[in-house]
Amino acid sequence: MEIMINGKRENCTSGTIAELLSKMSIPADTLVVELNGSIIRQEQWPGITLKDGDMLELLNFVGGG
Repeated sequence: MEIMINGKRENCTSGTIAELLSKMSIPADTLVVELNGSIIRQEQWPGITLKDGDMLELLNFVGGG
């Protein structure tokens, strides 16, 4: 299946948002996920299965001062 991640086409196997992030070794503690224009809360990630054509935006927040 093909999805867009941060504007780049990626081929991946079907699975949940949580599974994809785990495969990509992306830490979840400062991550915000947007799926097809909607913000997805972290507790929802394991229950949302990605589909062909989905658009993901992965945003990391970094603290500073």
